Amino acid sequence: MYAMETNVLYYGDNLDILRSDFPIAAVDLIYLDPPFNSKRDYNVIFKDESGNKSDAQLLAFEDTWHWGPAVESTYQYLTNFARHQGKVSTEVSALIGALRTAIGTNQMMAYLVEMAVRLVELRRVLKSTGSLFLHCDPTASAYLKVVLDAIFGPENFQNEIVWKRTTAHSDSNRAGRIHDVLLFYGPNDGRTWNKVYQPYDQDYVDRYYRYKDPDGRRYASGDVAAAGPGPARYFKGVLREPPPGSHWRFSQEKIDQYVTEGRIFFTANGFPRNKRYLDEMEGIPLQDIWADKAVQPVVSWSKEGAGWATQKPLGLLERIIAAASNEGDIVLDPFCGCGTALIAAQKLGRKWVGIDITYLSIAVMESRLLSWFPTLGHVKVIGQPTEVEGARMLAQQSLHDRYEFQYWALTQIGAQPVGDKKKGADAGIDGRIAFTEAGNEVRFVLVSVKSGNVNVAQVRDLIGTMKREQSPLGVFVTLDEPSAPMTKEAASAGTYWSDIAAREYPAVQIITVKDLLDGKRPELPLLLHPAFHQAETPQISPGQTELFGE
Repeated sequence: MYAMETNVLYYGDNLDILRSDFPIAAVDLIYLDPPFNSKRDYNVIFKDESGNKSDAQLLAFEDTWHWGPAVESTYQYLTNFARHQGKVSTEVSALIGALRTAIGTNQMMAYLVEMAVRLVELRRVLKSTGSLFLHCDPTASAYLKVVLDAIFGPENFQNEIVWKRTTAHSDSNRAGRIHDVLLFYGPNDGRTWNKVYQPYDQDYVDRYYRYKDPDGRRYASGDVAAAGPGPARYFKGVLREPPPGSHWRFSQEKIDQYVTEGRIFFTANGFPRNKRYLDEMEGIPLQDIWADKAVQPVVSWSKEGAGWATQKPLGLLERIIAAASNEGDIVLDPFCGCGTALIAAQKLGRKWVGIDITYLSIAVMESRLLSWFPTLGHVKVIGQPTEVEGARMLAQQSLHDRYEFQYWALTQIGAQPVGDKKKGADAGIDGRIAFTEAGNEVRFVLVSVKSGNVNVAQVRDLIGTMKREQSPLGVFVTLDEPSAPMTKEAASAGTYWSDIAAREYPAVQIITVKDLLDGKRPELPLLLHPAFHQAETPQISPGQTELFGE
């Protein structure tokens, strides 16, 4: 077995990456929060799909699963021994076949098929002493529980943890849906489990820690006696017998110490009691309902917010990682989105590996990791283009991948993506870069990205968009080499004088993918205004909620 590379990001389909890059029993802890559009009506999720619809017809950023040729192929792999050659257990094959018979060919079944094939691989790469936490909501949790039982064994189910993800939800005809579910699997013997504590509820504190010392220090009244016979002890020089059938829980030496320290007091009838101070209590040992302040959901005004719709709070991931792993262990998040699990792992001294299928997600993770941990200096990304033909393949594979090529190109020059690609509402702009002008005025460079068949008309379109948007600078990123007319048209746009930089810049600059891979970047004025420092991190809906390609 070879040593797996850690503290790296993988760009691509996690199924392919798990199969090609991860050895058996390589990781200590897996946390996954796979996408599923739980807001869709059950009548839609369970509506039968013919299977004739081509996956390419689906919107690139629709975050539900559909039964198409790719899912059918995966289903056949899971249920046909001739295809999987023993890599899928008989129990899993039987279950997936039975589920299709029971619930039909629909979005829910497509989701379960794609999750099952990935969970089989995750079981393979998890150490025999490792744990897995699958984050989901009640839309699919019951089905996922059955799938996990088949893959990991029902005897290895440890908890269904309920996380209160919001305070209230307005549902007109049913109880408000305010919780998510964490399905926790791991072996009963040899599994890492560290004591982690939840803070006391305020009601509990008010009820039990209702006593105060003169200095305001709160304490609860604790028993000095415990079940089982035992000898008498001295309390302030008076020998006291324990209550019948009981014994004093402290030694004589400890009783003398506590009396001296004022930790033992006497009730009105003269019976000794022990002061248990609130500030010395660690909290409640971890329970299976999490609704305390340490795991409050991320809201729009949260300091840790990254503008990511499905972002989970750092405290939630810290709790999981602290409880189920040790320093130096390897934590894997195969659907890592904006990378909160990786940040928690790095913060707690664990090694980590993150995988995501969208380059936007990879760019956000890189930015967040380096923002939290500047000493990292660099985050290695495996799977991104390193040469022109790799970028061309990324651009040509599918509609979805053309947008991935666009996001990749934009991140290379520090541009923020613009527009809703699903709706095509970018108004001719793919990205923009903020810069500062005299008087702290913030202006924008417009960016257009083209993946092939470029011509002079597209440069003219960029210049026209710049005039319409009153933007003085534009960057045209192209996979193909520009023609002479394109270069001439860009030059005809003239130059822009920056008062702060005290220099001229070409108004339109053409940058090729080869330039980017060679380290060349457009020459642009700097962004100095502190209000826009966060512009480097894309603040749009997460790309994690995409369909997976087989």
